[in-house]
Amino acid sequence: MTASKHADERRTDRETVVVVGKESVGKSELVASLTGDRPTSGNFRGTTVRCERYTTDRHEFVDTPGVVLDTDTEATREAVCALDDSDSVLLVVPATDIDTDLDDLLEVVEGKLGAVAVTFWDKVEETEETGRALEQLSADLGVPVVPCDARNVSRPVADGGRKADLRSPADGPASDSPTGSNARTDEYTRIMRALDQPGVFPGESRQQIGQRIEPPETIFEWPIVGPLFSIFLLLVPAAIAVWFANTLAGELHPIVAQALEPVVEASATLPEPLSTMLTNQYGLLSMGPFLFVWAGPTMLIFAVILGIYKNTGLVTRMTVSLHPIMSRIGMTGKDLVRVVMGFGCNVPAVVNTRSCSDCTRCTTISAISFGSACSYQFPATLAVFAAVGMGWLVGPYLAVLAITTIIYVRLIAPPEARNAETVIERRTFLNWPDPRAVAREGWSALREFFAKALPVFVVITFVAAILDRLGAIDVLGGVLEPAMGLFNLPAEASIAVVLASIRKDGLALLTADGGAASAVATLSPVQVLVAVYLAGVLLPCLVTAFTVAREVSPRWAVKMMARQAGAAVFFSMLIAWLGRSVITVH
Repeated sequence: MTASKHADERRTDRETVVVVGKESVGKSELVASLTGDRPTSGNFRGTTVRCERYTTDRHEFVDTPGVVLDTDTEATREAVCALDDSDSVLLVVPATDIDTDLDDLLEVVEGKLGAVAVTFWDKVEETEETGRALEQLSADLGVPVVPCDARNVSRPVADGGRKADLRSPADGPASDSPTGSNARTDEYTRIMRALDQPGVFPGESRQQIGQRIEPPETIFEWPIVGPLFSIFLLLVPAAIAVWFANTLAGELHPIVAQALEPVVEASATLPEPLSTMLTNQYGLLSMGPFLFVWAGPTMLIFAVILGIYKNTGLVTRMTVSLHPIMSRIGMTGKDLVRVVMGFGCNVPAVVNTRSCSDCTRCTTISAISFGSACSYQFPATLAVFAAVGMGWLVGPYLAVLAITTIIYVRLIAPPEARNAETVIERRTFLNWPDPRAVAREGWSALREFFAKALPVFVVITFVAAILDRLGAIDVLGGVLEPAMGLFNLPAEASIAVVLASIRKDGLALLTADGGAASAVATLSPVQVLVAVYLAGVLLPCLVTAFTVAREVSPRWAVKMMARQAGAAVFFSMLIAWLGRSVITVH
């Protein structure tokens, strides 16, 4: 029998354990601590948007998205559907609010075999009374109940002591069996024993622990100051990522471009249309450095910072703080986090809207498409401002982008979203970040970026190169040239607008050699602002458009793009002519 057949047998022999719980209860951390393995799918808060799989010798743990019962979400439906294919269930509830979570979730897992893991047990002062209460709860439910610290599940050792799980995700999957026969009963062993001897979940619990541990208030709960501080923290990833892109990536770009020159020259000798698709100014080899030097590292910085935010509990605190404000415009605090994530890359941000409420998901996607200046668009925007000696315009640009996005979202949000009674009230404890969890977050985000965005990126470079060779881009730019007058812009700016609608780094054409650059150099600050704004928000890049079509529907994606184009034209004309009026008055 071949090695692959042996592997297939081991996979089919594994018991499937579906891990279910609400958002931010430590499901992903618990499974990662139990297995020491990397997930096989991308993730985000709460903490997953798809079912992630962790494997050991005996089990396959399926980490489902956080269940949100007060709203209908794609992620919640996926979590419930995952229960149908499970051998057993590990229900995860927090020690800080056991009774409420059990009341809400027991009906979801009713009739399933499984056990309960109580996380955040390190926040509980262990006494005989608390131990007795858990025993009584287990007896009432008829399933094992195991308290643990999800961030640091202890693992058995041969000398009879216990140690924390210090395995790195790179070490590979862990075995389910203890490393010594005389190992003491710790969290790891108790959880595995509970899964080996599961009970049947009832539909409700008659036993109440009566325990609710409320995390202490912080600056996030202060009126006015809390939301402002939350917004500041959300902007930090964008500021750091832009700084990173304009320092390290700025140094690396010429080096990478020079290293690719021999490859570009060799590819120029290939037969058509392959030569054009690779070496044209919009081709893969010509534009490739932008992806790997600018977008990739910027995306990684975003992933790491947001990973730290989520792992420490800051995201949940910011979500709770901003929710009352965001609900007035038709979104939630959680939705805003996804919009900010779009500043790294729109693609994973759109995918992660699966855990948004059904009544706010499409609004959030529209906000990402309109207002999240991705790692292509933002560096190109700064390059334009720097090239014309108006670097100070970045402040007004961000202000205009934020204000118009808020207005746009308020106008398109459905009434049920603005009137929703969703309440986000659970605060989480703040902790120091776990490097392993942050590394998993960075790895998952990069994998999502390259798996989802890279293939479409390659196709777009090929299509853009062919269109350029055929003269279609120049023709389209020529068609739009007369329309530039509506925005008080020169006709040469039309090409940059067209290319930015295909790829956001097309903004850089405003600084390239030729008519556009010379024309932009003579523009007023208001005109430069309008040119950059219009090119950036007129349409989402094609990668984002394809992702939206796949996540929602092609028809809705076309509708969203048409609506966004109309809003961009209106706002750009408003900015242009208001700015012109102000200049004329002065």
